Amino acid sequence: MSRFVPVDRETAYLLPPSVDEWLPKDHLARFVVEVIEQLDLSDLLRQYAGRGSAAHHPAVLLGLLIYGYASGVHSSRKIERATYDSVAFRYVAANTHPDHDTLATFRRRFLKEVEALFVQVLMLAREMKLLKLGHIALDGTKIDANASKHRALSWAHANKIEAQLRREVQTLLALAENSDRAALPDGMDVPAEIARREDRLSAIAQAKAKIEQRTAERHQGEQQEYEAKLAKRQAQRETGRKPRGKDPEPPRPGPKGGDQVNLTDEESRIMPVSGGGFEQSYNAQAGVDTETMRVITAHVSQACNDKREVVPTLEQIQALPSLLGEVHTLITDNGFFSQANVIACNDAGVQPLLALKRQEHHEPLMQRFAPDASAPDTTDPITQMAHRLSTQAGRSLYGLRKQTVEPVFGIIKRVMGWRQMSMRGLAKAQGEWSLVTMAWNIKRMHVLRAA
Repeated sequence: MSRFVPVDRETAYLLPPSVDEWLPKDHLARFVVEVIEQLDLSDLLRQYAGRGSAAHHPAVLLGLLIYGYASGVHSSRKIERATYDSVAFRYVAANTHPDHDTLATFRRRFLKEVEALFVQVLMLAREMKLLKLGHIALDGTKIDANASKHRALSWAHANKIEAQLRREVQTLLALAENSDRAALPDGMDVPAEIARREDRLSAIAQAKAKIEQRTAERHQGEQQEYEAKLAKRQAQRETGRKPRGKDPEPPRPGPKGGDQVNLTDEESRIMPVSGGGFEQSYNAQAGVDTETMRVITAHVSQACNDKREVVPTLEQIQALPSLLGEVHTLITDNGFFSQANVIACNDAGVQPLLALKRQEHHEPLMQRFAPDASAPDTTDPITQMAHRLSTQAGRSLYGLRKQTVEPVFGIIKRVMGWRQMSMRGLAKAQGEWSLVTMAWNIKRMHVLRAA
């Protein structure tokens, strides 16, 4: 008797006659189909005119994309191939095989509708008792754009190349004038060479115009900040207090040498990344519920730091249906801290816990168990928040941040394998981030329901 399991590739086998029998009862693919069947897809359905050949149902295409993102398959070509190779994808597709063009077009076409479905999934989680709002931990992570940083053109380099091309055009014109008296180099087509350089000059002019537009917008913001600082120092002088330090220098208008635009995805930005270096990226923000690790708010920014991301998050929180519940606290690291952000949280009825500085990794033993100081007798929002952060309850609540939002980013990037945008432009990046976070939420719901 052989000690091995028999190997027989000649006998014909049949899969079960029903796709419902192809997967275990608790498989993620089953749960994805179950969730999508409970969503209202009327906004998608009404955009199909019904002309021509029969279209694949939006529920099938959406299910393939969500299960693809949740299981680490993001490419439309790979998803198409998986509908043949993978039993799970076959189940989601109901044994049909949408081609990659259909999947890619669907993803591009319905990104705005996906953002609305994101909220529907949250409502469904609430009905299933898998979501209870209370405390939200906010953080951002850099996601690579669908563009190389080597395709970025800086203001200084653009001017250098522009000057070189203009000199070459003048040289070519001189060659053309003297062609009757002097032979041209072999293989040189002067009109074609001039046309090629004129095209490049036109592209550089467009890039420089975009850099100038961005610079003007930046200068406007810097001028407002400068005027606010001057007004604050003047108010201190009027009360008899001497402002600390020198008066701020006024911002200089016009582009700087390092200002740049990417020629592949002009709406992406060069951003510093963890571990050092710079990449062409977007700043993806997520507000995560501390109890269930569900993403509640998701948006994409072009800003390198997180100072301006609190207000958009508060706007998304306020736009959520009241049936989801109420957000009590917003927890962030010190990268989000500013006086304006603290005031914005208070105005929105959300208690801010924005770290004032980097937290110590190893807090002294006696300090950890020290009794809370009495509340300060002041209406200053920064002082009040600093006191909350210093209490045992505040430290315990702030300690939830690292174990809430950072694992979500880690799982999305490492387990789900999503580190780069598939499409170009800020609007498409926002739509894809909504799709990714919705896939994460459904994946998380599947785990919570099983537990």
